[in-house]
Amino acid sequence: MEAERTLGEEQLTQLAELAAQLRVDSIRCSTRAASGHPTSSLSAADLLAVLISRHVRYDWAEPGNRANDHLIFSKGHASPLLYAVFKAVGAISDQELVDTYRRFGSRLQGHPTPALPWVDVATGSLGQGLPVGVGIALAGRYLDQLPYHVWVLCGDSETAEGSVWEALDKAGHYGLRNLTVLVDVNRLGQRGPTELEWDLDTYRRRVEAFGCQAIVVDGHDLAAIDDAFGRARQATGPTVVLARTVKGKGVPEIENKVDWHGKPLKPDLAERAVAALGGVRQIRVTAPKPEPAPPTGAPAAAPLELPRYDRGAKVATRNAYGDALRAVGVRPNVVVLDGEVSDSTRADRFTDAYPDRYFEMFISEQQMVAAAVGLQVRGYRPFASTFAAFLSRAYDFIRMAGVSRADIALSGSHAGVEIGADGPSQMGLEDLAAMRAVQGSTVLYPSDAVSCAALVAQMVDRKGVNYLRTTRGAHPVLYDNDEPFPVGGSKLLRGGDDDRVALIGAGVTVHNCLAAADELASAGINARVIDLYSVKPLDRERLLAAVRDTGGRLVVVEDHYPEGGLGSAVLESLADLGEPIRLTHLAVRGLPTSGTPTELMDQAGIGVSAIVAAARASV
Repeated sequence: MEAERTLGEEQLTQLAELAAQLRVDSIRCSTRAASGHPTSSLSAADLLAVLISRHVRYDWAEPGNRANDHLIFSKGHASPLLYAVFKAVGAISDQELVDTYRRFGSRLQGHPTPALPWVDVATGSLGQGLPVGVGIALAGRYLDQLPYHVWVLCGDSETAEGSVWEALDKAGHYGLRNLTVLVDVNRLGQRGPTELEWDLDTYRRRVEAFGCQAIVVDGHDLAAIDDAFGRARQATGPTVVLARTVKGKGVPEIENKVDWHGKPLKPDLAERAVAALGGVRQIRVTAPKPEPAPPTGAPAAAPLELPRYDRGAKVATRNAYGDALRAVGVRPNVVVLDGEVSDSTRADRFTDAYPDRYFEMFISEQQMVAAAVGLQVRGYRPFASTFAAFLSRAYDFIRMAGVSRADIALSGSHAGVEIGADGPSQMGLEDLAAMRAVQGSTVLYPSDAVSCAALVAQMVDRKGVNYLRTTRGAHPVLYDNDEPFPVGGSKLLRGGDDDRVALIGAGVTVHNCLAAADELASAGINARVIDLYSVKPLDRERLLAAVRDTGGRLVVVEDHYPEGGLGSAVLESLADLGEPIRLTHLAVRGLPTSGTPTELMDQAGIGVSAIVAAARASV
């Protein structure tokens, strides 16, 4: 049932009282913690009072309700306001709000995280909440086909982030009428005025240029706010409510004054402010609830049949990734995104089979990763792919996905100097280090088509941020179909009791290690070859055995810069070993150029001859 469009005096009074409570509680909790952002909360209190009372359809006692709207604080530093909202709707107590905010062990952290069941994703790195909201709205319109609405509160400072405009561009492109953005235009950023200050007309023209409807309102006029939200809910496309507000609103001593960002009020000032706002209240909001969602009725997944390959056939792992994506598409929760390179990543093989579950994000890698995070909020399993090098543009989104405990799968193709003539701008040479550093991540680097397909199948159900590195060139299939590749494992491709050195590779360098082992064998040197396809977690037991069997002689070979990659992973796993290790680390140490894959690997010192020389020197 739609909210009434005309507010009476009694309703306006009630909303004003609720807004005052939200301001008071924002002050109380941040002052008690001696930390936080009360002024950023005060400016948006009127917006939230109207929103939660009349427009957000949410069953606060059942945060897992599929029909609930979604509320995202992209300006996560305004967490005092968000937690004050949670108190007002009865989700948390006044005691928890005031006594535990920002304290050790509290779920009311300085910036929101999904430690709270009403929070979808972690925010606080500005410019991220809106792009994630786009992903949730995509799920609502195109997959769930449910009438829930996505409401995102942004600050005006964060509109300087390009990711905000990537998000609005994709919202307009996909016609996300179920998305409403509230921009709290309070004029003041962290160190002073924002770029546009209160130039609402420029904000409006920018929003409209990206295909979104703009509604400009006085952010402290409750009736105007209510009307704007009602219009947004009925809009035919995405809506951005541009609300002119005053930072620190309601506290005359700090209203619209610089140098108050991120500073809690001292107890004496807080006491005066609370008094000026009418004192502490315990108003409980009865928010509108959503209509019951129909039963899911999702079709059962067909049996999974992974692609099969002939041993010895040359197949690029990026091709196997595309084949495996198409295969796991029998799972109705699998969705795929790409950054306009699906013909190179081979994600287009999924698109051909399941076009309704593919979302093209074009050349906007930040939005691609954020949309994946949003889609997983709704229970989908997103696979997002682009060149490994280009994922660096989205690294902060990947990092925050780890903070959100998001379950997503990423694939980076065209990794390393192996890609050949395109040159260093296209070569992912830092990705293993970056992905290993993400909290709770899994990093996989298959050497052949069979292992690649098997790992893709496991990524569907694996928690956290999962990264698969694929290569451009075709290399021989090493394994029989149906060979298991458990995450955290490795494969012994050559080995015996009299091995004198262990050659350890992943991906393309496994093939170089095999060729080097054959050359060493002809010279009477037995070399063990380990395919370390699971870079994180790592097979420590296999490495320990190699150390003990070879007298600690290891040669690690990787098509990656030396910092943070495979060699670092091996050394870290053996750091507490009380036995001597003689490890030689071959990696890309200079800036590559154009050339053939063989020329570039030889130049980098990770080709067959370099491996043979390193092994000979170690024995």
